[in-house]
Amino acid sequence: MSSEESHQEQLSQSDPSPSPKSCSSFELLDMDAGSLYEPVSPHWFYCKIIDSKETWIPFNSEDSQQLEEAYGSGRDCNGRVVPTDGGRYDVHLGERMRYAVYWDELASEVRRCTWFYKGDKDNKYVPYSESFSQVLEETYMLAVTLDEWKKKLESPNREIIILHNPKLMVHYQPIAGSDEWGSTPTEQGRPRTVKRGVENISVDIHCGEPLQIDHLVFVVHGIGPACDLRFRSIVQCVNDFRSVSLNLLQTHFKKAQENQQIGRVEFLPVNWHSPLHSTGVDVDLQRITLPSINRLRHFTNDTILDVFFYNSPTYCQTIVDTVVSEMNRIYTLFLQRNPDFKGGVSIAGHSLGSLILFDILTNQKDSLGDIDSEKDLLNIVMDQGDTLTLEEDLKKLQLSEFFNIFKKEKVDKEALALCTDRDLQEMGIPLGPRRKILNYFRTRKNSMGINRPTLQSVSGANIPKESKLGSSTDDTRNGDYLDVGIGQVSVKYPRLIYKPEIFFAFGSPIGMFLTVRGLKRIDPNYKFPTCKGFFNIYHPFDPVAYRIEPMVVPDVEFEPMLIPHHKGRKRMHLELREGLTRMSMDLKNNLLGSLRMAWKSFTRASYPALQASETAEESEGEPESSSEKPSDVNPEEPSVSVKEEVLPINVGMLNGGQRIDYVLQEKPIESFNEYLFALQSHLCYWESEDTVLLVLKEIYQTQGVFLDQPLQ
Repeated sequence: MSSEESHQEQLSQSDPSPSPKSCSSFELLDMDAGSLYEPVSPHWFYCKIIDSKETWIPFNSEDSQQLEEAYGSGRDCNGRVVPTDGGRYDVHLGERMRYAVYWDELASEVRRCTWFYKGDKDNKYVPYSESFSQVLEETYMLAVTLDEWKKKLESPNREIIILHNPKLMVHYQPIAGSDEWGSTPTEQGRPRTVKRGVENISVDIHCGEPLQIDHLVFVVHGIGPACDLRFRSIVQCVNDFRSVSLNLLQTHFKKAQENQQIGRVEFLPVNWHSPLHSTGVDVDLQRITLPSINRLRHFTNDTILDVFFYNSPTYCQTIVDTVVSEMNRIYTLFLQRNPDFKGGVSIAGHSLGSLILFDILTNQKDSLGDIDSEKDLLNIVMDQGDTLTLEEDLKKLQLSEFFNIFKKEKVDKEALALCTDRDLQEMGIPLGPRRKILNYFRTRKNSMGINRPTLQSVSGANIPKESKLGSSTDDTRNGDYLDVGIGQVSVKYPRLIYKPEIFFAFGSPIGMFLTVRGLKRIDPNYKFPTCKGFFNIYHPFDPVAYRIEPMVVPDVEFEPMLIPHHKGRKRMHLELREGLTRMSMDLKNNLLGSLRMAWKSFTRASYPALQASETAEESEGEPESSSEKPSDVNPEEPSVSVKEEVLPINVGMLNGGQRIDYVLQEKPIESFNEYLFALQSHLCYWESEDTVLLVLKEIYQTQGVFLDQPLQ
């Protein structure tokens, strides 16, 4: 036993936990032992499966206190439900289970924890069951009170726990076949440390979240079920985004928090990938998928094909319906659980999710009254704006003689709108009348939206021309703007039950998709029917991100807005790069100025009279050039650059007159190789303090709350 005692002495010496000093590993000081006992303080934990392994995570201090108060209230715990984690989870005390409120997630086991032992590999402490913890606590109380130690207990799993003294308690796991050899429990394997109370183990316990919710933000994910390089779900990534926002509120909105002006912003995830792939499309794809390179093909079917699904009218309808219905459902449930909520709502989308939200916002209705059906709206427009018969249309075109031909071929107005030049030629109609008819019905079709019954197109009669989104190559000369529904032919966009205040797009391909759909530009006067703000946020190396502002102002080249570093400055390598660029420009200007002066000195006449006259003329006639020379060399240049920075750039009304494109600052290590960090750049937004701070700044500006110190 000497080896075991020496090992236990090492454990006791390395153990930093507070406890009474002892003369040896197994002896207590001669003092009143009964006065040493104090009941253990419990803390509540829940179990999460991370990487196929159980991990016990503590509730924050406020939630644990609420759970303990509900547990000790004396009421029946079977029906008690305690909201935790800012109201995003409910704990059913009787079941000891934790359920997600707003999204689907496996329920987690909940435990009231007092005693812990060190785990196998990660050295994290694992709580004992509540029943066995109570046995341990009773044994510990007797040992302290009676000053009788070296207590030995056996757990339900045949694990041996020995309480040597308050400072040294160990746990032995059973080894198969040990009893056959007659070995004692203390010789079975390596001992593990046992701790009493959560204050004696190394674990981070957060204080909790502010109860007041100032703003609600829905976050829609992009392609695939995973949202970052660690293959985490949208729920986990949004949890990171929320945690970063809580930290930034404490550091950058400290005054507003101290004055109780603000609480927090709630971010809730919206999942559309699971409902889409539960339609049976995965089974259909599996039948036609080749058996080779199986993992790569599975990745393609599960992620990249989401882009093609969105371009399919059938599955695009499923995606759009899922996103809108989920946001409406979560919003309704949120209001039920937070009846005092008076804040606004914003939406954020990552990658393809931002395009989905852009299309939804573009096709919202604001001032169309109680018309909820696009079919009804289409009928109203057709009745009001297209009441003429085919005979009256032909009479208007002075082509009444061809009415009998159409009547014989049973061609009505709808059929004639679908006819081509070849069809009319086969009916025997000459070239001139053919052109008149085709031009007339093509114009009517574009203005009335006959073949594209999307909301934006059919409501074109009610929306001013300057408020429509963009123009194509064919319609630019006529000044007509086409809607964003190009490419989404037969999609019926549902209606949100609220009006979002701001739309944030992270790593967004919106500009590329609009261009591919045929939109050349966005009308500067266009704005979303129900949303006031729009911010296109991207990393400079993001391969999926595209700009929006060049579509609004195609004739002017200008840089996007640089997002300030959350510590209030540019990153050091960017400052160094700008300094070197400025230095090279100064050297270049100085060199050109010196060469110009040298050339003039060579070309001057050598006669004194001529030289004097030239100097006199130069002194009289060169004040402008002399004032320009310094501008080429040094002083004027900063003022010009300052003027360019101060000069406002009009990028239209899509973001209420503010800038739209905002670019993050890359990290120094990322600047070494753009291609190496391309994928990481597309997935960096969830943990980016700069991104979160911009979101918080814009949200709280709508409430008249500003940063403690403006970032530069």
